[in-house]
Amino acid sequence: MRRNVTPSVRAEVRFAHESERLFAELLDFYDVAWEYEPVEFVLAWRPDGTPLQAFRPDFYLPEHRIFLELTTLRQDLVTAKNRKVRLLTELYPDVSLKILYRRDIEALITKYRLDAAA
Repeated sequence: MRRNVTPSVRAEVRFAHESERLFAELLDFYDVAWEYEPVEFVLAWRPDGTPLQAFRPDFYLPEHRIFLELTTLRQDLVTAKNRKVRLLTELYPDVSLKILYRRDIEALITKYRLDAAA
């Protein structure tokens, strides 16, 4: 599902955080295909086999075959998210996932928005 077709398609996406919307706009500007939260990875199961814990990365870039998780949270919450990411990479070793922290997101948006305006 290519989500960078038109602004009206983007309007259908309900981002959990403003940084995700800004990041999607950056991807759109540079014509990078993306999907928003397309896959949920189960991280733990109950004894009956039903999911107990799961993780849904924010973006998938199909042309690059990588998931991206954006985090702008407080450090104590980031630590918990890092644990989930480590578990995901242990359970799904073929899945490529990168975390972008607040400073990474701000740097990308600042750099490429400035370049786009020039």
